[in-house]
Amino acid sequence: MRGIATYLGAAAVIAAAFVHQAQAEEVAAPLGDPARGEKVFRKCAGCHAVGAEAANKVGPQLNGLFGRTAGTAPDFAYSDGLAREGRNGLVWDYDHLDAYLENPKALVSDTRMNFRGLKDAQDRHDVLAYLRQFSDNPRDIPEAEPTALSKEVDLSAEVLAIVGDPAYGEYLSSECSTCHQRNGSDQGIPSITGWPTEDFVVAMHAYKAKVRPHPVMQMMAGRLSDEEIAALAAYFAELGH
Repeated sequence: MRGIATYLGAAAVIAAAFVHQAQAEEVAAPLGDPARGEKVFRKCAGCHAVGAEAANKVGPQLNGLFGRTAGTAPDFAYSDGLAREGRNGLVWDYDHLDAYLENPKALVSDTRMNFRGLKDAQDRHDVLAYLRQFSDNPRDIPEAEPTALSKEVDLSAEVLAIVGDPAYGEYLSSECSTCHQRNGSDQGIPSITGWPTEDFVVAMHAYKAKVRPHPVMQMMAGRLSDEEIAALAAYFAELGH
């Protein structure tokens, strides 16, 4: 009987170990699809960069995001709200990132992130699985290769080299400011204050070519010459500093 009891006890321990391992694997299993997340990330790419040589844009670069204290990416001027939350101990773990992506201003009321959020839970899981590849904490995953996200429109070097006149851009900006606030606030209309000039130029040419599907912006961009777009880009870039 003692031998049977010993056998049964050992079997129970082994069974419990398998159950524990299965539960651990279930918890550790990625919730999202990184390949699909790369496509979802296109909604973010106007403001954020990720991958080798990623630099700060309107928003901070997102390499090493997981495990980072909020408001601490190098050389980026954060809103007072995110800087405050970082001082209060907010660390970007999965749950906080998920909540922030769902509704940024619900987690940090005075963030400058003018994005209404990803309401679909699977979209959030997928984009977080994608971004997870570019963090080396807490699971020591090395930085990934460049994402090679293609621009919406391919512009010639001559168009991209045009140096806009901010003063002329200010003169042209009156129609823009009927919707977009010069102070960078978001009243249901995305902020364009502080955009890097190339991002602004590419976006406007995408509207002009009707690649971006917004009838009003297509009409507005369609009226502008290359020089006028460059001037507006220079004005709104300077306005954010």
